[in-house]
Amino acid sequence: MFMQMKLIVIAAAAAVACSQAMAQDVQVIRIGHVAPMSGAQAHFGRDNENGVLMAIDDLNSQNIVIAGKKIKWEMQGEDDAADPKQGTAVAQKLCDAKVAGVVGHLNSGTTIPASKVYNDCGIPHVTGAATNPALMKPGYNTTFRIIANDNALGAGLAYYAADALKLKKFAIIDDRTAYGQGVAEVFKKTAAAKGIQIVDEQFTTDKATDFMAILTAVKAKAPDGIFYGGMNSQAGPMLRQMEQLGMGNVRMFGGDGICTEEMTKLSGNAKALNNVVCAEGGASLVKMPGGEAWKKRYDAKYPNQYQIYGPYTYDATMVLADAMKRANSWNPKVYIPFLLKTNYKGVTANIAFEPNGELKNPAMTIYIFKDGKRVPLG
Repeated sequence: MFMQMKLIVIAAAAAVACSQAMAQDVQVIRIGHVAPMSGAQAHFGRDNENGVLMAIDDLNSQNIVIAGKKIKWEMQGEDDAADPKQGTAVAQKLCDAKVAGVVGHLNSGTTIPASKVYNDCGIPHVTGAATNPALMKPGYNTTFRIIANDNALGAGLAYYAADALKLKKFAIIDDRTAYGQGVAEVFKKTAAAKGIQIVDEQFTTDKATDFMAILTAVKAKAPDGIFYGGMNSQAGPMLRQMEQLGMGNVRMFGGDGICTEEMTKLSGNAKALNNVVCAEGGASLVKMPGGEAWKKRYDAKYPNQYQIYGPYTYDATMVLADAMKRANSWNPKVYIPFLLKTNYKGVTANIAFEPNGELKNPAMTIYIFKDGKRVPLG
């Protein structure tokens, strides 16, 4: 009897030891995500976070092993409220938490200052939304972008305005953010070089909702089009107010910040929506390598939440994981060189980086609106 009990105790101890060993063989890797999860741009933030969460779920279904350990992937989400100071604060929080990598931020105005924080603590971040070219100027080896920058967006829109639509006069309005000013400046310079006259320049903020005074001043200059550098939370109401002022025939141009179907709701379904021309730094969903299949899965999981950047944040998460797998390490010091050598077949594109972290061969798509829906040209 004593011997039998002894064997039971030994077996139980062995089971506990085995269980502990198995537990020790599981390694949690946390990926940070930052975007505005509150405020006027929260709809963009939710979309971005959804893309990361989809990638995390897909990674966990693959039973990935790195350095002999089964990996459990987790996301640590943070809200920067589209505010540069809050952006650097949450970047430091992610550094202190020792996340393995970061997807974000959404806005250039938060991403640029946060990039220094990530560089100082040696954690790579991949943005699928921040498009200001100045992001790459410091030359940090921790900064990566998987979407076309404003040089492509602003210039492409100016060429379309001049060559395809033969527009002659434009007014420029921007929201004074790094993104809004940046894309507006590129459009302005390229449009002027193409012979388009810039008849007025006005400024607003990314919190404004009343644009009547600005638009009244612009109307007096009789432009063929207005280029708005900013986000849809301002462009939508601005479009509605343009219609109220009898400017429904004036084209509104803008970058990816206004290039969402949320514009339909934000503009009150204004008829002037049919005069919007916008650009996105990537292929349209139907032309992305995995766009349509991915979108079906997204809509099933997050109905009516898709905006624009979800597939890019999904790919950004996968690119980080791919580099860790190839490096056989989640230590940023070890896997950052592998990140730079990325050659990943993503949902959005075949992703590879230039030496400065920019996406190689980025696509750019121009859209118009028909019956409240975004329609790609070409």
